[in-house]
Amino acid sequence: MTVVGPFGLSVRDHALEADVQAGLAAVESGLLDATKSGVPFITEAAQHLVRAGGKRFRPLLAMLAAQFGDPDAPGVVPAAVVVELTHLATLYHDDVMDEADVRRGVDSANSRWGNSVAVLTGDFLFARASHILADLGPEAVRIQAEAFERLVTGQILETAGPDGRDPVEHYLDVMRGKTGSLIAVACRFGALMARADDSAVDILTQYGERLGVAFQLADDVLDIASDSHESGKTPGTDLREGIPTLPVLHLRARAEAEGRPEDLELVELLDGDLGDDARHAEVLRRLRAHPALEQARRDTVRYAEEARRTLSPLPDCYAKAALAEMCEAVVHRAG
Repeated sequence: MTVVGPFGLSVRDHALEADVQAGLAAVESGLLDATKSGVPFITEAAQHLVRAGGKRFRPLLAMLAAQFGDPDAPGVVPAAVVVELTHLATLYHDDVMDEADVRRGVDSANSRWGNSVAVLTGDFLFARASHILADLGPEAVRIQAEAFERLVTGQILETAGPDGRDPVEHYLDVMRGKTGSLIAVACRFGALMARADDSAVDILTQYGERLGVAFQLADDVLDIASDSHESGKTPGTDLREGIPTLPVLHLRARAEAEGRPEDLELVELLDGDLGDDARHAEVLRRLRAHPALEQARRDTVRYAEEARRTLSPLPDCYAKAALAEMCEAVVHRAG
């Protein structure tokens, strides 16, 4: 049994292990090839986050989804490279929007080279992804375009805010587009390029979107509940930066609906200066004991369980077991 992937996924079959490891190694090589330029500075900037590492969550899903067809089909690895390049490109742009200083343990591109270089590098990665897509056929181009439209729409909706809608439902819609859409495409591309049957492609696409939302919601829970030593995530980072997360949205909804003094007081603390370490620590302490955090955990579990149930019609095999284990790992990650 070998452990691979973002959650310490255990692969219990030697043949599957070999396929997954070989596929991920080929994706890594493909990422480096795709980010090379005749201009050394562009290569340095484009490979900055590739070399910083990462979970490679999306390529892993593509490799597992390909097991329901021919995992050695020639389009599987390039499609996985396309999805990861797209994800990396969004990180360059996200860091500019969030004014982030660090990404994956290294200086963010915007803090190192400035916003213009970071945005243009993200555009360069989109261009390289499109170049690879052109060789995968018009259907692949259409699928990627639709997913990218959903991703951008999710980002715009997040920026614009709920505009009178229920904030929690608005947030979940944002997550379906901003995070779920690209993870769904990773699964879809893996199955499609492996020439799996249409029903398997549809099932794996639905699975990917639900898992993607669960994955993001687990991050929201971790931002409040994590121990930095165990998770590697600094507690309250999103909180300090004013990024709305599901536990905070649930808190605000409860405060508005029920008007309990302790909830209103916590909201007032949240709306103050969380750059103050003492205030930040107090908000974290109270949120960790608040029912809103448990409510966010339940939402995370619900999406993970929906993803796992989606897999039911697929034939039993080690790849299906690995995908189901990823759902369990998300639940475990959320505590």
